[in-house]
Amino acid sequence: MRRRTPPPIEVRNVQRTIRVSTDRVQRFANTACALVWKHKQPRAEIVSVPEITVLIVSDRRMAVLHKTFYGLAGPTDVLTFQHGEIVISAETAVRQARMFHSNLVCEIQLYLLHGLLHLAGFDDLATNQRRQMHRLQKKLLATIRRTRL
Repeated sequence: MRRRTPPPIEVRNVQRTIRVSTDRVQRFANTACALVWKHKQPRAEIVSVPEITVLIVSDRRMAVLHKTFYGLAGPTDVLTFQHGEIVISAETAVRQARMFHSNLVCEIQLYLLHGLLHLAGFDDLATNQRRQMHRLQKKLLATIRRTRL
């Protein structure tokens, strides 16, 4: 089934180590999903998923998913699955926030937007695709943040 409107999106924090404002992330997710929908590529997965689920997990859980689905050891920041799941590591977000002089919420928002762009048909494997995706990601992030979520 191809959707004509953005799918509903739900944010759930399923880890207990890092305190995360799921209300704030949920507001961001709603706005980001609507914006990304306007930029979706032909045949993007986002048009056929019944809903999008964003899970905020621990590094331990992320490492298991990373190994199981990608064959890579250790946690990563975000994984996006074709059926509408976006998985974000809270602990990795904290480390990256320190490294890039950011904060936890901004990192999680960045990962969430990145995951949505993957569902909307964007890829970052090839250099030119990565540039295009990152340019759009930066533009959409600035647009959303101007709305002061």
